[in-house]
Amino acid sequence: MVKLSIIAGVRDSALTIHGSLQAERLGRHLAQSGVTATHVFASDLQRAYKTAEAICAARTLKGDGSHERVEVMKLEILREQDFGFYEGKPFFARLRDFNKSGKDNHREQHTKDPGFQDVETKEAMALRMDTFVNLHLLQLLRSGYSGKDPVVLIVAHGIILSTLWRSILKQFPIQNVKLGPGLAIRGGGPTTLEHLGGWSNSGYLELDIKAKTNSPADTVVSLAIPKNSQPNPVVVPKSLPGCIMVIKAVNCKDHLVGLKRTGGGVGSSKFDEGQMTIEPFFKKRKV
Repeated sequence: MVKLSIIAGVRDSALTIHGSLQAERLGRHLAQSGVTATHVFASDLQRAYKTAEAICAARTLKGDGSHERVEVMKLEILREQDFGFYEGKPFFARLRDFNKSGKDNHREQHTKDPGFQDVETKEAMALRMDTFVNLHLLQLLRSGYSGKDPVVLIVAHGIILSTLWRSILKQFPIQNVKLGPGLAIRGGGPTTLEHLGGWSNSGYLELDIKAKTNSPADTVVSLAIPKNSQPNPVVVPKSLPGCIMVIKAVNCKDHLVGLKRTGGGVGSSKFDEGQMTIEPFFKKRKV
């Protein structure tokens, strides 16, 4: 059987059965770890916001038996990169004995076609994420939430999340960014902060942002300035100079241990929200 990989950036698609199980696992994992989100932001594409809703639904119950639910804020600005003309089309393989990729070759052939729209640029994605950070995250970090520190969950897509990370990173002076205990430094050398790596489905990046103090405990693992930085970089004012950011986990998948995709194409099928799992069958009924 030949399986075609389809380009799906802003093209909407349903959350799969396997994706729903991953989200439920993540929700339970966060709850058991004592993480209680005060704000949940998600892309308005259903494969993202349905994941966010599943995570919220899987949280621990209150003592009165009701879910302590947080409303998911769906935002178009958190959508994946727009692949324009290539949305919904198969990936183009690199041609043999040809210096250009199949996609570049295809672009040259179709640029003048009516309605042609090119792929969203890195600069355009960066502007989107800068806007999200300024409108939502910085306001929360500066003002707090009901007298306590906000706990923010952001559910989006692989490429745009990497762009969002770089937008968050540039809000801090480089010396105020730390690696948490036990987090390996890639290759045993300096970590290039801008490129921490990609995320697997439901794998997550965990950040702890707090006011800077002079306590020795704040010195976790200092990070080197990225290799592509200039020896004497231009000093850009940072939005959060008085805070430190500790990277506690990168692409964490602890919640996926032991979870396998159902064979026969079932795991890739559309998730039916009315379908129940077998777990309630084994739970004792309350009298």
